[in-house]
Amino acid sequence: MKKDKNYQPTEPELEILQVLWANEPCTVRFIFEQLSQQKENLGYTTILVQLQRMTKKAMVSRSKEGKTHYYSAIPKESEIQENLFKRLVKTAYKGSALNLALHALGQAGTSDEELKAVQQWLDQQKDKNNG
Repeated sequence: MKKDKNYQPTEPELEILQVLWANEPCTVRFIFEQLSQQKENLGYTTILVQLQRMTKKAMVSRSKEGKTHYYSAIPKESEIQENLFKRLVKTAYKGSALNLALHALGQAGTSDEELKAVQQWLDQQKDKNNG
């Protein structure tokens, strides 16, 4: 796998990748069963076709044991998260991670525990910069 591959999965691709990261390797049937618990009117063949496309895009790999095909994610979850984060910051927040963080904290109904964790993180960053 190339380290500089800039994966930008679609929402359906990301849903499949999340199942794979948690359970890989997986069969089409397993992925279908997991996703159909969350979505109505999802077809088995829809998942199969999506996995075939993702294989061509080098997002998933396929191996075969007997007649059963198993799929695994190629990119790591952290790599996809980083790519999606960078894209979100660049496109929606004009390159400002601070604006994204402030927006998230202001919109999400931040709990006292979360605010305390943010304050602790800020204190650690100050200590690093002063130390």
